[in-house]
Formats: sequence, C-alpha cells, structure tokens
Amino acid sequence: MDSHAPKPGAPAASTSDLPSAPLESLIAQRRENLKRLTDQGINPYPYSYARTHSVAALLKEYAAAALPEHGSDQVVRTAGRILTVRDMGKSCFAHIMDGSARLQIYVKKDVVGENIYKLFQKDIDLGDFVGVEGTMFRTKTQELTLRVSSLTLLAKSLRPLPEKFHGLKDVETRYREREMDLVSNPEILELFARRSQLIHSLRKTLHDEGFLEVETPLLQAQAGGAAARPFQTFHNTLQRNLYLRIALELHLKRLLVGGIDRVFEIGRVFRNEGVDTMHNPEFTLLEAYQAYADYNDMMQLTEKLITQAATATGSHEITLHGKPVSLKPPFARVGMTDLLKKHAGVDVIQAWHDGRLRQIAKDLNLPVEDRTPDHKVFDRIFDAKVKPHLWQPTFVLDYPIEISPLAKKHRSQPGLVERFELFIAGDEVANAYSELNDPIDQRERMEKQAALKQKGDEEAEIADESFLVALEHGMPPAGGLGIGVDRLAMLLLGQTSIREIILFPLLKPES
Repeated sequence: MDSHAPKPGAPAASTSDLPSAPLESLIAQRRENLKRLTDQGINPYPYSYARTHSVAALLKEYAAAALPEHGSDQVVRTAGRILTVRDMGKSCFAHIMDGSARLQIYVKKDVVGENIYKLFQKDIDLGDFVGVEGTMFRTKTQELTLRVSSLTLLAKSLRPLPEKFHGLKDVETRYREREMDLVSNPEILELFARRSQLIHSLRKTLHDEGFLEVETPLLQAQAGGAAARPFQTFHNTLQRNLYLRIALELHLKRLLVGGIDRVFEIGRVFRNEGVDTMHNPEFTLLEAYQAYADYNDMMQLTEKLITQAATATGSHEITLHGKPVSLKPPFARVGMTDLLKKHAGVDVIQAWHDGRLRQIAKDLNLPVEDRTPDHKVFDRIFDAKVKPHLWQPTFVLDYPIEISPLAKKHRSQPGLVERFELFIAGDEVANAYSELNDPIDQRERMEKQAALKQKGDEEAEIADESFLVALEHGMPPAGGLGIGVDRLAMLLLGQTSIREIILFPLLKPES
C-alpha cells in the first residue's frame, strides 16, 4: 500500500482520509511496489481475467438471496478497482468498484495464504484493479460481501486517485480529467448511460419510421448547410484547404435526389464559435429528411422523437432551473410574427422589410453596432424579447426569408418561409423546414448569401455548386429536421451546462 495506508485496526480509509503528501513521493512509492511485484515474478498487467459476474450482476443476483450463515456455496469471480481498505491485521475488508457498482470483499490470511495476503497488504495500492474469486456472504450489518479465496492483480495504478475521490467537485478538474470524474462520482457514469439511452431511442424511432441511417463526410471542400464559421484544415496530398462540416444538410438532401426517401444521420459537427454553457465547438447533431413531406410532418416527427426519448431516459415531466416542463404532446404552435408583436410590441419582421430593423432594436434598448449584420440584430430582438417566454415546448413557426436560405417560401405569407424552431425551457432544441427544392430559387438565395460573406459576414451560407447541380437534377418535395442532441440531453437529463453531458468538452489550456 501507499506509505499513508491505514494501520491495522484503523477504520476504513479512502484517499480523502489520508494525510497529504507530495504527488512525486506517492508515485515513487507505487513504482517501488511495482518493482517488488515484478521482482517476485508477478505480471502487474496480465492480459485478461475471466469473470463469472460483473459487480453489478453479483449485487443484483444476491440482493434478495437468503444466504446461509457460512455464505453461498457458489464460487464466483469478479473484478474491479480498489477504493478502500480496512486492515485488521490478519484480515482486511475492502471495496472494489466496477463501473458504478461497489462491492465489499473480505480477504483473510489463512484463506488466501500468507504470500497473497502479504502482497495485498504491502504491494497493492488504492486504485489498483484486482480480480477476486470466492463465495458471497452477508456481514453482521447485512452488507453483501465476497469472501476471497483467490486474488489476482490485474492493473497497477502508478498514480493515486485524486483527493476526495469519493466526491471530486472542482468543475474544471472534473471536465479535464473525466476518467477520474467517473471514478469519483458514479452518478456521472449513470448520466452518460442515460445519454446513450437517449441516442438509442432517437435511432430506434427513426428506424421504426422507415428512415435509413447513413454517414456523410466530416471533411468537406466547402462547409455549408448552416450559418456558422467553420474550422479550416489542409490536406497535404491534395494540396488544398478543407473544412470540418458545420451541418449534415446538403449531403443528406443530395441523397434525396438519389432516391432515398427517408434518410438520417447522427454525427459530430464543428463550429468555430464561442464556448459557454450552451455551446461547445464540436457537438452532436441529428438531421433527418423525408421525401413528400413538409414542415407540418416534421412537427409530428419531432414530437414523437422527443416524447419517446423522454420515456427512454426518465419521464415526460421534468424540472429545469427549478421550474417544471411537460413534454407531453401536442406541443404549442405559435407564429413568430405573433410572438414578436406580443412581446416586442411591434411587427419586427415587417419593420425589417421596411428598413427599420435597427431603429426597432435601438427603441428596445438593445445594443446594435454598425458592423452587426441585420440577421444578428433580428436574433438579438428575438432572444431578448421572446425566448424567455418559451418555457413549455413551443414550435415557433414561419421565419423571415432573409435568415432561412434553405427553406421553401411560405405558401400563403409573403416574405416568410415554412420553417419552425422548437423551444423548450427558453432554448432552441430543433429546427426544421419545408425544404427548398426549386434549383433556380435556391441558386439566387445562395448567391445573395455569398455576397454577404464577401462583405464580411463570416457566418453567411456558402454557394455549394455540387449541391446546386444535384438539385437541378430534381429533388422531391421534402421536410427536413435538425435536433441538437446535446441540447436535448441537457433538457432530458436535467443539466444546465453542455459540458456536463459531453464526456470531453473543449477547455481553455491549463495556466
């Protein structure tokens, strides 16, 4: 054990109970233990260990078992990381952890033999992985315990677990050393298990609806399909600049042209933007496209995806920031024009068309700089005046054409497109269109976006010639949907920071 291991007869200890010591000396002590093991011919890193049960499976199997006084006759084998040891001289109690489940083990000298017992006492440290074989029994306090008859070192830990490993709290450290966060806070493992259930539910719903899952390129000659600044890289062999994708849309719509009627992808996209509680430069996006459908069909699909995901991860009734949210369909449907009139007191979209957008923003005491593009001014008005009121799930319908270059013009409202965004708890979760399939209209709108980019708007849409050529071959009418999986995970798992539901979020360099 480390030089600060508990003395015989001392209470159960974890690293948080132990006096602090320089990290270098603790590592040096563990390397000495490692050398002693190898000198004895013991392989500290064997290739495998055949378990009969995981720790969780053992606890489940024996949870309600009426064990006789001497314990079970069934010999079991399990493995895990040593978290605590209570040395009682000729016997030791310890806890091992496998995933998020912990099991007490009992190691007795006259059962395992003097050599193994000495190894366990002297050369195995907190944090080491061990394999144990034995029988299950209950202690006087009724704790399920494995009476060890054979013990094998599986992996030597050369660094001690962090102080307070049973509750690592420093947020920056938790994100930077997620592996230790998982060891320290088992509930984090459960959180990411639920995230996995969420993604599985999204996939299952789409598969059940007849959608085909595909994969499209991450590296692209042009990064289109969204208003965002891309990351740029360079391909040595081709001697050309490439971009990490910012969306999945354009390639998936090319597949509609190719005859795939229902198609989707769940994958990482990359946007060279700020980092805050709602944004990470790489995030997971779901996009789905359905031929012969429109944005009304996409609303129904969105409700189905979210309500089934809520069932898979917990409940339709959730709480965020201390306020309840109900995810039971149908969700509210409200026109953007009506929301702006109600909460900003003016028809902001008409004001934009009349050239009065900036004046409206100033009248509402919102900051507007000369270089701020009109679409950003519009976003500021909407974000300040409307978003805080969108707590319960609400489809905001029918957006200005100026900020929706890939959506079909509204069939009855000039100047608008058939687009919705779904807001829940004040944040956007989904975005969908009746997809624009008129190649002439699409080319004109992309050319207008390209002109904005030339004027310095780095987030303007690009004119993707390969997509335009594909569209000229004919794309059926279609509805398209994008869901931010991380935003949805935050919502369903009750988290208020995107970093909590991304295993390895991007962080500033350590100072």
